Amino acid sequence: MKRTRAQESRAAIEKLYITMRHLFMRGSYKPMGVSGESLVDSLLVLSPEIYGLLAQDEKIELEGLLYVMERLPRGIEECRYIRLISREGYENSNFPVIVPAKRRRNCYRVDQDQMYVEMTRGRSDIYDILTHLTFLYVESEKIKNNGADAKGRIGLNWEMLGKIVEKEENGEEIDREVACSYLSHVIGRTFDETHEAVLKFEASPHANSLFRIVYHLGKLAMREANEGMDREISFSATLRMRVGHHVYGELWANKIKAVLHQNGLLERPIHIVSANLHSFINTIYGHQFLGLKSFEEVEKVAMDISINAKNNKAKEIINYARDNGFIEVNDDSGTNIHVQLIDTAAMSADSILEGLKIPKETKKKPVILVMDYAFGEQAYECFDELLKPYEAEDGKTYPLDVLSCSIMGKAGILTGKKGDIMIPDSHVFEGTADNYPFKNELSKKDFEGFGLGVCQGTMFTVLGTSLQNKDVLSYLMESSWKAIGLEMEGAHYQKAIQSESLIRQSIRKNVKVLYAYYASDNPLETGSTLASGALGMDGVKPTYLITYKILEKIFK
Repeated sequence: MKRTRAQESRAAIEKLYITMRHLFMRGSYKPMGVSGESLVDSLLVLSPEIYGLLAQDEKIELEGLLYVMERLPRGIEECRYIRLISREGYENSNFPVIVPAKRRRNCYRVDQDQMYVEMTRGRSDIYDILTHLTFLYVESEKIKNNGADAKGRIGLNWEMLGKIVEKEENGEEIDREVACSYLSHVIGRTFDETHEAVLKFEASPHANSLFRIVYHLGKLAMREANEGMDREISFSATLRMRVGHHVYGELWANKIKAVLHQNGLLERPIHIVSANLHSFINTIYGHQFLGLKSFEEVEKVAMDISINAKNNKAKEIINYARDNGFIEVNDDSGTNIHVQLIDTAAMSADSILEGLKIPKETKKKPVILVMDYAFGEQAYECFDELLKPYEAEDGKTYPLDVLSCSIMGKAGILTGKKGDIMIPDSHVFEGTADNYPFKNELSKKDFEGFGLGVCQGTMFTVLGTSLQNKDVLSYLMESSWKAIGLEMEGAHYQKAIQSESLIRQSIRKNVKVLYAYYASDNPLETGSTLASGALGMDGVKPTYLITYKILEKIFK
């Protein structure tokens, strides 16, 4: 019986992760050697939407390349050796820290050939970077082939591109149109496509120019093929030992609970929220400081702050907040998840939103704990540690009185468009038997009438958004699963909540859960994948609407 494309794709995803885990445990591998061949073959079979033209022999995928380079350290294309490490003391060294624009990782360029990348966010982070690196190596082989003729002789366009890059690296002026002409032949794209991509890379402050990236990727591939100078990815012994043991999540959670304890907040009712670090402070204190009385007024102020960088309202709101119960807990554990604590007892106002009063008794006045987005499996590690009782230095144990857990996130939508809202009633963890149905305090009705599309149903927690393709996603949407979207953290959050509330009983059994996602992309729609760019201003309304509705629910 012939397998469908969806079945082949799902098998490729499974093979990718089994291979990645094997190579991780082994300690090192050569991406274009026998060990890395399995990763390359699986990725080519899968051909994820985000990587567009990956499977084509000559054409380089340009949008996918920009997406990847903004998530990897600047200059990684020049390095033969990439070493994934744990937090091992390099933060105390003199090596300059390189932080990618779209992934919070500390990276260190040790020398001309070596890049060290800190992995402190769990397995999902490791799988994510290995997928991106595999994509880069596939593209580098295309560049190598395009840069030479059928007999392996270096072509004129490649030689001229090398001279252009040398001038650029020396800070000399280059003729961009001439350079694009040489580059277009090397990447197998038209002059117009090449010129447009060059401008996009120039607009990104965290990646080198497209000329440099293409040249150095191809140069390393050529040196490996012609001079035997193999590229290699390795994993430090400390990283392999620490992964899966909640090392960073425990440090992170203990610091937060220590701050709660020091401020006398540990025994008060707590609402935990996983979200961004601007919408809750702007909504709550915007109401209290600026007198905002409706969602429409909150949205207008949020839009003004987002559009106008010189707008002082955000600073004014934060300054007011710091005098009214707002506490910042910046991360130094390695999780890269900062936290905000909002003590409603320290507020000068008596309402959170118009018509939502704060309880009068101090011991009943809740604390809102807002944590920044986690990444994949890191969500379980951090939430599991956070929900455990706090063991103080005085030897006493303090359980947390958690009333609700709210998760607001970005997700890929299957049944709508960018900016729409998804309300899950279950999370299914892709590739496993882990299914998490739950009673969501938020519903589709809460968001109707605001001019946004809203859908409710099953959401899939995937192993990596960069591995999804249309065949698998169409199957999830059209089969009896009737999936509405995909994201990377939901099942992990719910696993931690159910473990701590129903099994360990660290928190109350009837803890309320609120989940809502806004669509950052539609992976089934050409031009709407993650690689096509961020939501921009279109993301303001759904972000603040979900924030508003979460606050309405938890204070009712």
